[in-house]
Amino acid sequence: MAKVELLMPKMGESIMEATILKWLKKPGDTIALDEAVLEIATDKVDSEVPSPVAGVLAALMFEEGAVVPVGGILAVIETEAGATVSPSPAVAAPAPQAASAPVAAAMPAETANLSAAITTKIESPAAGRFYSPLVLNIANQEGVSMQELENLPGTGNEGRVTKKDILQYVADKKAGKTTAVAAPAAATAPATAHVSSGAAPAANVTPAPSVGGNMEIIEMDRMRRMIADNMIASKRTSAHVTSFVEADMTNVVMWRDKVKKEFEQRYGEKLTFTPIFIEAAVKAIQDFPMINVSVDGTNLIVKKDINIGMAAALPSGNLIVPVIHNADQYNLAGLAKRVNDLANRARINKLKPDEIQGGTYTISNVGSFGNVMGTPIIPQPQVAIMAVGAIRKKPAVIETESGDLIGIRSMMFLSHSYDHRVVDGALGGMFVRRMADYLEQWDMNRPI
Repeated sequence: MAKVELLMPKMGESIMEATILKWLKKPGDTIALDEAVLEIATDKVDSEVPSPVAGVLAALMFEEGAVVPVGGILAVIETEAGATVSPSPAVAAPAPQAASAPVAAAMPAETANLSAAITTKIESPAAGRFYSPLVLNIANQEGVSMQELENLPGTGNEGRVTKKDILQYVADKKAGKTTAVAAPAAATAPATAHVSSGAAPAANVTPAPSVGGNMEIIEMDRMRRMIADNMIASKRTSAHVTSFVEADMTNVVMWRDKVKKEFEQRYGEKLTFTPIFIEAAVKAIQDFPMINVSVDGTNLIVKKDINIGMAAALPSGNLIVPVIHNADQYNLAGLAKRVNDLANRARINKLKPDEIQGGTYTISNVGSFGNVMGTPIIPQPQVAIMAVGAIRKKPAVIETESGDLIGIRSMMFLSHSYDHRVVDGALGGMFVRRMADYLEQWDMNRPI
């Protein structure tokens, strides 16, 4: 008999860990090749992990609810000697810490040993350190401030704080043994207050509200906690600035009203405004390619592919951002098909991991909620995001060769948030103006 390790697969370039939602098999069960063994979840999507071999499940290395790093050992499968392993490109090499751990059926002990291998991903501004959502959640629940975290020695990779580190610190703090760790933060507070103060860090030290009277406490679900962590991380990372332009959408609205029935009959798809917005954004990106970048230290990574993320609301009220890869290679009909397909599968949690990865620019349609404008938060590692507002009829000045007139026009605000570290006001403002120009200059005689 040979033993094969089932590893946590890599779910995308920015995903460093995943949570085990449910084991679909238990020790002793027979498993077929490519049969699902467990369900996992990242901050972006839920997925199943298939078996790379046919055999018998010998041991589970983690309990449900555990957070496991990419490449960590999830389980051990016994198979016939010489059995062929399914070549799954999604499975990464095992993490060094996990590879050296002994295989055993005692799940709690192995969980404790392997938990220290969890890598981190959320950036803190003052020390430049990264913290996993698990560590931040524990810190928040136990009242550990961001200053304390920044001064907490870590035993993880590159000195990062692990679950074991934060739990040990909490235990020491309750026992009154944390003076040496907390003192540096207190000593430097006056000099660093302008760096570490702010709404997000303050949330870690704000006393819990009193509970009483006519109220209800609802715990955040997993996705909402992940969204919260990502939004705070983005605000800490990027210097957000938002520019606004009001676009005259009259030609677009009239053209869509004229062709939407024929469009649906020909292509079997409803024509919404979203593919029209995406097409205009793609053209603007081609005009201003420095919007389509990410930041790596002091370097800019210019993306040659134009991958447009489209924020979609889920029935739970949470948001997810499916990505249209190589959006510049689609015509309007192709964009409409892709938009409708991704939006429909997002609502029923059927998106594939690669369909929410690799975005280079994002559009959020706040107008679908009746909002006229918004100030969206940049999804990292992108440097810009566009919010499109509700299209409303209103009086506007119409310039003609014979003079200016007042008329009823369909108007919409474009709100462009960008990272002022690398996108200056001129570039950010010209980009949103150019996108508005493409919408305002829409050809009323354009064929479908």
